[in-house]
Amino acid sequence: MPDSHRSLVTEALEALGVTRWVLSLHDPSFPGLPGEDVGRGSPYSEGAARFLAFARDLGFTGLQLGPQGQTTAHNPSPYDGTLFSRNTLNVALAPLTDPRGPWGALLSADTLARLVAEVPEGGGPEARYQHACRSQSLALQESWETFLRERSRADAPVALLALDQRFAAFREEHRAWLEPDALFDVLGASKGTPDDWRSWADSLEGRLYAPRPGEEARAEARIRELLTLEAEAVEQYAFRQFLVHEQHGVLRERAAGWGLKLYGDLQIGFSPRDTWRRQGLFLGAYLMGAPPSRTNPEGQPWNYPVLDPEQYVAPEGSGPGPVLRFMDARLGKMLSEYDGLRIDHPHGLVCPWVYRAGQADPLRAVQGGARLFSSPDLPDHPELARYAIVAPEQLDRAQPRHADGWVKSLTPEQVGRYARLFDTVVRTAREHGRAREDVLCEVLSTLPFELSQVMARDGLGRFRVTQKADLNNPADVYRSENAAPEDWIMVGNHDTKSLWRLVAEWQWKHGLRAQADYLARRLHPEAEGREDFARQLATDPGLLVQAKFADLFTSRARSVMVFFADLLGMPDTYNAPGSVDPRNWSLRIPHDWARQYQERLSAGAALNLPQVLAMALRAGGAEARALHADLLARLDGAASQLQSGA
Repeated sequence: MPDSHRSLVTEALEALGVTRWVLSLHDPSFPGLPGEDVGRGSPYSEGAARFLAFARDLGFTGLQLGPQGQTTAHNPSPYDGTLFSRNTLNVALAPLTDPRGPWGALLSADTLARLVAEVPEGGGPEARYQHACRSQSLALQESWETFLRERSRADAPVALLALDQRFAAFREEHRAWLEPDALFDVLGASKGTPDDWRSWADSLEGRLYAPRPGEEARAEARIRELLTLEAEAVEQYAFRQFLVHEQHGVLRERAAGWGLKLYGDLQIGFSPRDTWRRQGLFLGAYLMGAPPSRTNPEGQPWNYPVLDPEQYVAPEGSGPGPVLRFMDARLGKMLSEYDGLRIDHPHGLVCPWVYRAGQADPLRAVQGGARLFSSPDLPDHPELARYAIVAPEQLDRAQPRHADGWVKSLTPEQVGRYARLFDTVVRTAREHGRAREDVLCEVLSTLPFELSQVMARDGLGRFRVTQKADLNNPADVYRSENAAPEDWIMVGNHDTKSLWRLVAEWQWKHGLRAQADYLARRLHPEAEGREDFARQLATDPGLLVQAKFADLFTSRARSVMVFFADLLGMPDTYNAPGSVDPRNWSLRIPHDWARQYQERLSAGAALNLPQVLAMALRAGGAEARALHADLLARLDGAASQLQSGA
């Protein structure tokens, strides 16, 4: 899209009252260039930089990334990644071959070329991910060995010495999480079970950071011994983290120069590494999951640990306890690295749905679970009574315990108690100078009363995913007309089908006319001509998709988000929730995305933003059309130009 269109889009967004226009894109999906790609995307690559320049020219004000923690070789889900360590699969390798770059020539160009050439063409996404893990490990090993060799030279270059100084400062600043995370790798390798500590959970090494009473001195001694014996492995782990953290800093600077805010993802789950390190913070008898809901009627047993409420504050309320100190450390790090945060499943911070651990049938267990703080007298969960914030008379027993209205009333003091962890997010964001609107709450089909009260206290909105709207229910939460100014609205997200695939399903199921009638009411305020507009939408699926996008901009929501597949016209699904499939988390923007995007634009099969914005402005009626006549003419011209490829 020509740079001249950027100001046009910005002008249209302002006219529509939209203050945030954000692209959602996870790390593995970024495009690479043919000479740098080892099978997985990275936001720090040159291919990513070119795509983000395109996003800037589309007028985006922000980029929503997924969780960026370290994943394992067997589980690519970013929502199971580490909380402090960054994913070293994101280290862009090409910059490490540049002798004039900030890291010098740590990696040979020949090694990079060989790794790129070995990317498997067949075998599916699982094979490419495995190859990326192996290739990245080999490349980073060579980079580390080069660094050690060059650092030891008597005539080490000045640039290398500067790199070493930055590395030393990084290690010192982040020692509190670097050393435990590195020791997890050391211990896993020595026991032959990398990434899985369950087989040695009962050993002293399994509880180094949560020793039993009387074991504290032995555990501390063993930590010191391991740090001494494995000093090089620990330092190498820190070096890899140093590289990925520095490259993230480069991205932040580049994004800021382009006027793009970076949003991080505050995942609700814990990786095996973090569970091992922080097992002393968790309830042993319960796990966290998702209750039955409209999106997942059966519920989901996530197998995530639950933070112990009795460790939120210190004894007798004398200050923050271990849990709140952990939250402060996690949020402080994240907000030093991002301009805002998406809170993944915020009910997990406010009123988590818990189920008994160790059950033979986890799905049945999660279906019979309960809310941690809203279960004062359940006969099947008597252990939860000690954590209850509500009294029995504050419950509506006519509803299922997972229903939004299970709790029917709360006092301000009770809302404050529900908000203890959530308040940490809001407070830390404010301390780092973040705006209220830069805290995003991923509330989808369920909004328990407890969570609604906590969010309302801070003036925070929810997500409205319009592809899920019930067109027969005027009060449905996903309909655009029900969005509030503080909400975030989108046609889909990383857990939904691409809108382009969905519209094909609507066509096959004869559902286009219902969608067209709804969109005609939203976008064509005058009765005269509305029926003709609806017929046009019903017979032109591509135009109907553009109208579905325009519907977002006619709502009262000031923040609009689009997932990359919906933007580019890609019909594939990024993640199917609740499923184990090697295709999950693997969808990528191809190398030749610019050509494919233009071809789809020409066929009306990708987001034509000027066309969409013009549709939304015209939905304001005759007065709006007169007020914005010049802007509409320029948007129409830009839309035609994009479709023709001029």
